[in-house]
Amino acid sequence: MVISACLLGEICRYDGCAKKDPKIPELYRDWEIVPFCPEATVLGTPRERISVVFKNREYRVIGDESGRDVTEILHQETQKLIDAHPDLDKIILKSKSPSCGIGTTPILKQNKELLCYDNGIAAQMLIEHFSEIEIVDENS
Repeated sequence: MVISACLLGEICRYDGCAKKDPKIPELYRDWEIVPFCPEATVLGTPRERISVVFKNREYRVIGDESGRDVTEILHQETQKLIDAHPDLDKIILKSKSPSCGIGTTPILKQNKELLCYDNGIAAQMLIEHFSEIEIVDENS
């Protein structure tokens, strides 16, 4: 099973913090857990905050201050997880995350106004690839 690393207490969020959810490690203590954070691996911790922006008819992940597009490197990190763990049985992701949110990620217009809420970049890839397994966030 894959669980967002921040939910397990790993310091991997943009602000140099974790979002440990104490009930998750306890509920799944007998499972083999693979921590996952595509952002920390390639962008470091702490790091610039990123947002999902609807640009040129697609979702792009853009640095809030720099304007740097990090979509492709997040896709690559997520693909590494998919390739390394083809037989996953469950995935628990962090809500509202630009990478991991499931229907809770703010999608912005190019002028930074809220367009809608949808899946994060990594969550969408995981949902498409692992369509037969349960994929939820910590609030499910």
